[in-house]
Amino acid sequence: MTRLSAITTALALVGAATFSHSALTQTGTGWTQLFDGSTMNGWDQVGTANWRVEDGALVADKSTAPARPDGQPGGGGHLVTKSSYKNHMIYAEFWTDEKANSGIFVRCKDPKKIGARDCYEFNIFDTRPDPSYGTGAIVYFAEANPALKAAGKWNTMEITANKRQLTLTLNGTKTADVNNGFFEEGHFTLQWGDGVVKFRKVAVKPL
Repeated sequence: MTRLSAITTALALVGAATFSHSALTQTGTGWTQLFDGSTMNGWDQVGTANWRVEDGALVADKSTAPARPDGQPGGGGHLVTKSSYKNHMIYAEFWTDEKANSGIFVRCKDPKKIGARDCYEFNIFDTRPDPSYGTGAIVYFAEANPALKAAGKWNTMEITANKRQLTLTLNGTKTADVNNGFFEEGHFTLQWGDGVVKFRKVAVKPL
């Protein structure tokens, strides 16, 4: 084996080990998968988004309510967890188009009252008018730093809500980190507000 071949093989083994460790952290002890790839049995629907399962992913791309006069969707919608969580980690894989307005709302005490003033909104919104609270931000609590774009590819989102400490990591890069105690416990949701939104894996681990 040449020296170059040996280096290539070693790098491949390191990459495989890293991937295996990463995968284990979302499927190992303590983790619960909330999407089985074929049904929405683990979720309650709130709002007017047309959530359904397509090609092994949870998908929404329009509202069932009439559009507003300005052409914007007539209403948004959420998939809401059946259980409530206090201290926990969330792992999700998502895909959005450039127009998409999405995110994961965490610690929503009232599962039918969901908003950035009622829960922590871990945002997915590349074209938000104020980009500081766009993709990678915790809206109104922590600006995205760095501000990243997610459209047109599969991404990973890792959320930790541990007591007052909240962190968001997007594709391996920490984009938001804040200490705040406004919301202590509640359901979390997958949001559709506009565009095309897909989630193909969602897992939760209580802390």
